[in-house]
Amino acid sequence: MTRSATAKSSPRKSTATKKAASTFTAEEQAAMKARARELKAEARANRSSAEGEADLLARVEEMPAAERDVARRIHALVMAAAPGLQPRTWYGMPAWAKDGKVLCFFQSAGKFKTRYATFGFSDQATLDDGGLWPTSFAIHRFGDAEAATLASLVRRAAG
Repeated sequence: MTRSATAKSSPRKSTATKKAASTFTAEEQAAMKARARELKAEARANRSSAEGEADLLARVEEMPAAERDVARRIHALVMAAAPGLQPRTWYGMPAWAKDGKVLCFFQSAGKFKTRYATFGFSDQATLDDGGLWPTSFAIHRFGDAEAATLASLVRRAAG
């Protein structure tokens, strides 16, 4: 390749990289980086449940106070409803896995600057009900009735 051909291709590559980087928000980029770190950690060794729980609780501690309280309650609820699930993080969010695959997760409103936190289920959850069923739930407040509903769903999802 000639020197002039190299010089011509470099600016295009640089421009394409800048354009791609600008298509994701800072929060999305941070989530992708967090997921990459998680995958590297998993590749180094099988993570024990204690390590996964420590990571999950560290993420919870980074949340705003109101969401931190909800996340703590949800963690306790999930572990009580389905003690066989392994706590971990997923894209920087608290999550619970079954057989190494994420089953459910909590997404803080503050993480992506949304109106409300959500609790979601992956396609690993056995929540199938006819041709249409919810896989994510907005959490505006988290009282006893909401906790009972969520516990029932987690038990059902875990099979």
